[in-house]
Amino acid sequence: MAEKKVLLTGDRPTGKLHIGHYVGSLKTRVEMQNSGDYDPYIMIADKQAFTDNARNPEKIKNSLTEVALDYLAVGLDPKKSTIFVQTAVPQLSELTEYFMNLVSVARLQRNPTVKAEIQQKGFGESIPAGFFNYPVSQAADIAMFKGQVVPVGDDQEPMLEQTRELVRAFNHYYGEGILVEPEGIFPPKGQGRLPGLDGNAKMSKSLGNCIYLSDSADELWNRVRSMYTDPEHVQVSDPGHVEGNMVFTYLDVFDSDKAQVETLKDQYRAGGLGDMKIKKYLFEVLDAELAPIRERRETFAEDRPAVLKMLAEGSEQARQTADETMREVRAAMGINYWG
Repeated sequence: MAEKKVLLTGDRPTGKLHIGHYVGSLKTRVEMQNSGDYDPYIMIADKQAFTDNARNPEKIKNSLTEVALDYLAVGLDPKKSTIFVQTAVPQLSELTEYFMNLVSVARLQRNPTVKAEIQQKGFGESIPAGFFNYPVSQAADIAMFKGQVVPVGDDQEPMLEQTRELVRAFNHYYGEGILVEPEGIFPPKGQGRLPGLDGNAKMSKSLGNCIYLSDSADELWNRVRSMYTDPEHVQVSDPGHVEGNMVFTYLDVFDSDKAQVETLKDQYRAGGLGDMKIKKYLFEVLDAELAPIRERRETFAEDRPAVLKMLAEGSEQARQTADETMREVRAAMGINYWG
């Protein structure tokens, strides 16, 4: 029997998770977990969340359980995956500090993912040092658990390459084979980042263009009803544009009846299919997918102390693994002065 590959991934607790997370990574994580081929470590990255939310700790604290509930609701299972909290594993900070000595400021400045996020967040000249260095922290997260596979979006490839560089540098200076270079698992072609309801290229909590996994049926309908379609499709009889129309973008992702979607597209292009009718159809498709998740979440939410206990137990397991790795790291660096 082949040895399981270590999988490492996670999310920042800055609010409830949305269907962009679900399409982009959560479904894949659950499939990989249930395949039996992987040993998954799923991290709630609260330390990383502090890099741009340091002045709002309540936001992170309040989001911790919400993210855990979303995990459980979509099917992540603490019996099959180690679900843990980043700050509950202090060894991660130690390895991050060692890694920071193996990368230059110039190299961090060249990271295209960080450059894009700095621009998006509008830091200007006031970039928090922690945010600037978070690729190093992310590399330590992966290396600590000797992650072999990391499910990520296409935009995260530069971060993964930086991790590989740091692992190679560590192994070069301190001993080959100590840490493991990870490989990325990327979404299938055409199934990358889900755009926002307003047509923005990114679904984002801060932009308010999300559908959350925890949304009620009424909330879901209100969000679908507000979706960007075709501004030139004023009358039902008007020919409509499918390209850039968020309703059809979402149907392409969520409706398994591809023939029906193509029929609806043809009708919309020809004229005679109203926006409200097609939005009601999309609502039915989304609600069929999300209703079971919503129901499971409500059940888990009835016992929040049990959710926190699950996180505490997962974090203890993660610390034990981190202890083993750090013993190897310190020995390789020659800093195990007392054995």
